[in-house]
Amino acid sequence: MRYFIYLSYDGTRYHGWQIQPNGNSIQAELNRAVSIICGTTTEVVGAGRTDAGVHASMMVAHFDNDNTGIFSNADKDLQEVCSLATERLNRILPRDIAISKVRPVTNEAHARFSATARTYQYFIHKGRTPFMQHYSYCPPYPIDFNKMNEAAQCLFDYIDFTSFSKLHTDVKTNNCKIMSAGWKKVSQEKPNFDNDNLLFSNEETWVFTIQADRFLRNMIRAIVGTLLDVGRGAITIEDFKKIIEQKNRCSAGMSVPANALFLTDIQYPEELFIQ
Repeated sequence: MRYFIYLSYDGTRYHGWQIQPNGNSIQAELNRAVSIICGTTTEVVGAGRTDAGVHASMMVAHFDNDNTGIFSNADKDLQEVCSLATERLNRILPRDIAISKVRPVTNEAHARFSATARTYQYFIHKGRTPFMQHYSYCPPYPIDFNKMNEAAQCLFDYIDFTSFSKLHTDVKTNNCKIMSAGWKKVSQEKPNFDNDNLLFSNEETWVFTIQADRFLRNMIRAIVGTLLDVGRGAITIEDFKKIIEQKNRCSAGMSVPANALFLTDIQYPEELFIQ
């Protein structure tokens, strides 16, 4: 039987999702934990490959099991076994990786190829503060978010995003369907403490949310970097359009730091899940 694992992680200590020869990864930690509860070597397949330092408030991976280990009683009470698997995985995994649920799916379900949409968010704050450096980016120049929002709407007019893709990748197409993209100011809620709590920033924070059927390697960080060029007045909105049309990574802006990027949602057809 095949199972989906829903998880979240802080990517600060990891060399990305995918197993690496010279560094620890989220996939390696998950493989280890799943193998323990299954009682046999088991490999998980992720919905995507987040880069080093990128976080996820929701990631999905799948694995197969033939009623071994903790799943030996799956035929009797599948939902109870999945709940127990979630609990055991959280005991085994490091504290910067958390499992929210394990769900049984059809054998045709695939964490990567069955996904219909993915959503990422990139966080930016104005005003230097040391307490947000792991999860947000502070550009060293003034930004016009209205102009960046206007430029972001141009993304809907295109499907080929070669200009925002890392070079020499093994994908067959650079076409993506972007469903939503835009910047929004995040409200700052200060905790009700008598004294100031320095762990919470009062600085202005913005989030860029983008949803598409798929993303290319480094695509979001390159889009954000190029939008920032618009926001600081280095290029115009028309220049932004021309950059997309040139289909040349060298024409686009620099990639922004990975630490401010979060994978936040992945959607699947409901018929893939076994109730």
